[in-house]
Amino acid sequence: MNKTRIVCYGDSNTWGYDATTGLRYPDDVRWTQLLAERLGPTCQICEEGLSGRTSVFEDPLFEGLNGLTSLTPILGSHNPIDLLVIMLGTNDCKQRFSATAQNIADGVRRLVQKAQSLAVWRSQPQILIVAPILIGQGIYTVPRINEGMGAGCAEKSWQLPQLLAATAVECNCHFLDANAVVTANTVDFMHFDLESNQRFCELLADWIEHSGII
Repeated sequence: MNKTRIVCYGDSNTWGYDATTGLRYPDDVRWTQLLAERLGPTCQICEEGLSGRTSVFEDPLFEGLNGLTSLTPILGSHNPIDLLVIMLGTNDCKQRFSATAQNIADGVRRLVQKAQSLAVWRSQPQILIVAPILIGQGIYTVPRINEGMGAGCAEKSWQLPQLLAATAVECNCHFLDANAVVTANTVDFMHFDLESNQRFCELLADWIEHSGII
């Protein structure tokens, strides 16, 4: 039996960062693992989350975080793929990248177009763009986090759902807004709180089950 292979490509909210502990959410809490349990043994969930990952930007402080340059080898390692879930954009909001919200959406467009061009698909490319969590204004009250993200990061994130929805239409792929169910923690105001893992799992699983992909 060949399992339906779903690649979840994202940043720390896909990796499963817990702002309360500074560690990774346990396997029985993390949304990617909950998704695997919900969808059952006929599906394989490939966790490809990396803290700090951007859509297309090179980070001058940390190497290896450009989502575009790592996309080809990562997708190639999971070939054949039935569904690619992309949830990126939060780190692109950092002030040091000097990107507008439209720039960020354009970066996600480049990712999608690159993925569509690769010979990694079991049949036709199926890509779901997920609008990431909105950054709360409380981030500006947390000195270390505020210094890392910089001015305007929250406001940029608020524009992304609408822009990414338009990007999905332009790229002939699918769209889902995580903010329908997720809430940020009150430690750094930019990562899923514990309960959001289960809620997002259910939202994504429902979408997958009704998509016809499995």
